[in-house]
Amino acid sequence: MPPRVDREKCDGCKAEEEPLCAQICPGDLMVLGENKKAYCRAARDCWDCMSCTKVCPVGAIETRAPYQLGYHVAKLIPMMGTNTITWTCIDINGKVERFRYKNRTT
Repeated sequence: MPPRVDREKCDGCKAEEEPLCAQICPGDLMVLGENKKAYCRAARDCWDCMSCTKVCPVGAIETRAPYQLGYHVAKLIPMMGTNTITWTCIDINGKVERFRYKNRTT
């Protein structure tokens, strides 16, 4: 599923020329609109890599699990740390689980 941008939270990376989500998107799909808010310009071409979701400094971008896997209310929320990433998983019943992993860096 393509990324969903919360327009209330998105600040367009302070209206930079190119926000972080656009810089990191491997498909070159994330862009700033005229309102200085990010959006995915071609949702059907999204690779579901979640790079934009992980890099967003204000947590404005989320990826929802496809309805075939968890219905529309299921979510995966990443929180990037310096050396770790913490995934918060919320299932269709609202049950929350968190998993922390070390970042793979060279």
